[in-house]
Amino acid sequence: MSADIFDMLDKAGFGSNVHEVAAEGECRVLRLDDETGEGFMTMYRVFDGVYLMYNDFHLRSCISQYQNAETVLCIDHCREGRIEHENGLGSRYYMEAGDLRIDRRVHHEGRIDLPLSHYHGITIGFVQGAAERSLAAAFPEMRIDLSALGERFCPDGREFLIRRNEQLNLLFSQLYHAPKAVRTDYFRVKTAELLLLLTTVDPAECVPVRQYFPASQTDKIKSIQMLITGELHENFTVEELSRRFELPPATLRNVFKTVYGEPIYRYIKAYKMKAAAAMLISDRSLTVSEISQRLGYDNASKFSAAFKDVMGVTPHSYRSEQEAI
Repeated sequence: MSADIFDMLDKAGFGSNVHEVAAEGECRVLRLDDETGEGFMTMYRVFDGVYLMYNDFHLRSCISQYQNAETVLCIDHCREGRIEHENGLGSRYYMEAGDLRIDRRVHHEGRIDLPLSHYHGITIGFVQGAAERSLAAAFPEMRIDLSALGERFCPDGREFLIRRNEQLNLLFSQLYHAPKAVRTDYFRVKTAELLLLLTTVDPAECVPVRQYFPASQTDKIKSIQMLITGELHENFTVEELSRRFELPPATLRNVFKTVYGEPIYRYIKAYKMKAAAAMLISDRSLTVSEISQRLGYDNASKFSAAFKDVMGVTPHSYRSEQEAI
């Protein structure tokens, strides 16, 4: 096996919290350990200088110790979950399902947060010199120029985000279900197709629909989330939280939705109902009325309606169904 891509990544070093747990042929499996959970990266060599990696993380946060040893270009696709990164200017941005990022891994070291405690996606990485030679030999008619691609999307070393591109999402949806019998050849064809599609994307037309936010704002939003999930008996209003955390109400709503993926009141409602579902099963001595009061509902009927809206059934039906399992 030509191991240049693995050697390069080993030279760069993923960090002390990442360890290889399996290896077979052109595949390696890496595990990231953190006190908040764990993550797995299943990496395949596609060509000399090109790798494809499936990322599956179940944790709240981690520290990335990755540092580049050579010039690389990475394309990341988010399939499910959310992930927060901080760019070199001190602002934070979020990737969610359907988003794609083109990145030179210049600002990849540091803390990474997963607001929903999980993230699943694909990374396709290129070591530019070796990758260009391999791709030119495999696809001589395509004239692939990774350096030009990097300059086109990341001229200043910053990441470039593409939000919900239908053609690119279709390509990645196929990669998540690559036929095992022809997996390597499938990866090769799809990698070439991806690079070809990117030549049709005009960076000037990719106006971000979600913004970058100062770290000071996102830190306050995380403190708000900890407060409302830690005191489920309280019914906080946006106005109250706005005064308490010194954020304008509109900013609070906007940034909260960006960080956690849904409006704050909907988030609180869903979180409380999932907590109620756990209480219905873990402590069967509690009545529905008692649970509703613990979650800040004075009216059991309103609680039952909210529970059904989130969980699809009434609290009584949910408990009965779980008892029957």
